[in-house]
Amino acid sequence: MSAGAQPMLEARGLTRRFHGLYAVNDVSFTLQPGEILGLIGPNGAGKTTLINLISGTLFADQGELIFEDRRIERLHPYQRAHIGIGRTFQVMKPFPRLSVLENVTVGALFGFGGGERNRDKAREQARALLEFTGLDRRMDQNADQLGGPDRKRLELAKALAMRPKLLLLDEVMAGLNHVEVDEVVTIIKKIRDSGVTILVIEHVMRAIRSLSDRIIVLHHGEKIAEGLPDTVLADARVVEAYLGKRRA
Repeated sequence: MSAGAQPMLEARGLTRRFHGLYAVNDVSFTLQPGEILGLIGPNGAGKTTLINLISGTLFADQGELIFEDRRIERLHPYQRAHIGIGRTFQVMKPFPRLSVLENVTVGALFGFGGGERNRDKAREQARALLEFTGLDRRMDQNADQLGGPDRKRLELAKALAMRPKLLLLDEVMAGLNHVEVDEVVTIIKKIRDSGVTILVIEHVMRAIRSLSDRIIVLHHGEKIAEGLPDTVLADARVVEAYLGKRRA
């Protein structure tokens, strides 16, 4: 991440309402190339809604979204995937009757630039990603045979197979033990080192502190803090709205 670089992603006043209630309210931020931006806040704060607005699974009621100098707030999810925006989902829904390898191959066939056109090359890419994420030993099993931690890894491998420039991670460490969390933190750092920019939602504070260059905090759909991890996590508003309640 270089100082003064043109942002990869810029959100300007993003707003989304459901039945008149604000899920995301006038949220603005930038994400620099090569940065890991942490997104935290209590349940119901609007974090996943914000990722949905970036990935295109929801459209904003108001605001602008600029990706690499291009307005994208009205692009559909597949169009955003084709220009380099990939994501994981908090609720994991793999193709249950397909093998782990086939699940990741699907990602390779429908990603950046329209996806890999050659199925054999897509399978080669999928094999490499399963090895990278530690799932190579399970590649021939059906996805519905995986336990929770391995499903998390599969979700990550599927997203990586789409060759994203920007990767949106929605609680990929939820439900993992300490050893598994450390393994995923190492994988995410390697992903960033490969040139991918990352926005990550996470409740595991030691992970988010270790990973993030900056942190944004949402509360009731509004941004209440933004900055360096140690500064944000010591902010009185953040402690009151989120950290204090979690420690209670």
